[in-house]
Amino acid sequence: MPNELILLVDDEPHIIELASMYLEQDGFRTISAGDGLAALERVAQDTPALLVLDLMLPKLDGWEVCKQIRAESDLPILMLTARDDDIDKIVGLELGADDYLTKPFNPRELVARVKAILRRTGPRRTDDSTEALHIGNLVIDPARHEARVEGKLIDLRAKEFDLLLALVENEGIVLSREKLLDIVWGFDFYGQTRTVDVHIAHLRNKLETCTAEIETVWGVGYKITAT
Repeated sequence: MPNELILLVDDEPHIIELASMYLEQDGFRTISAGDGLAALERVAQDTPALLVLDLMLPKLDGWEVCKQIRAESDLPILMLTARDDDIDKIVGLELGADDYLTKPFNPRELVARVKAILRRTGPRRTDDSTEALHIGNLVIDPARHEARVEGKLIDLRAKEFDLLLALVENEGIVLSREKLLDIVWGFDFYGQTRTVDVHIAHLRNKLETCTAEIETVWGVGYKITAT
């Protein structure tokens, strides 16, 4: 994790300066961009390990930047929002952000969140002895990090796969949102349980032809069962 390259995107120079100072004190390298178009260029040119992305940007806003990046990669994204409105956070998460932080923020918390995201988006399990799991017409292969329905590969983001795997490994067992946050995102995840709901919605859309169903157990959480 030390020496990882962090791209800071904000049109307020003092925010960039403050964030850079604290991240670099902790061993990270930083680069910056002041608008959305420049952010996309720097992502393509410099391949950062993580993107700290303000929502309110000139030329191209943070939502559109996130959307375009997510169409091509799983680059970890920490969104910055100037308002503590749930709608901003929810939209950001639905577009694929990994976490969010409300301005004004404590720079030490920014560093902590960057570290937490990098930990939980780090190397995936690669144990080739792990057997594929079957439920209905769904096959999920932890070793290859693949999920297939009737032999067709399903395009899943990293956390969508991890969430689906957690449910399949506990087939028929109701897992609370807090438990899923623990399993998939780790103890140090700063987000809210709404994050789980957003990812579950994405999974359901992608598994429309699957005969395994992700059920909502109201007031408790989620489980997966074969239909």
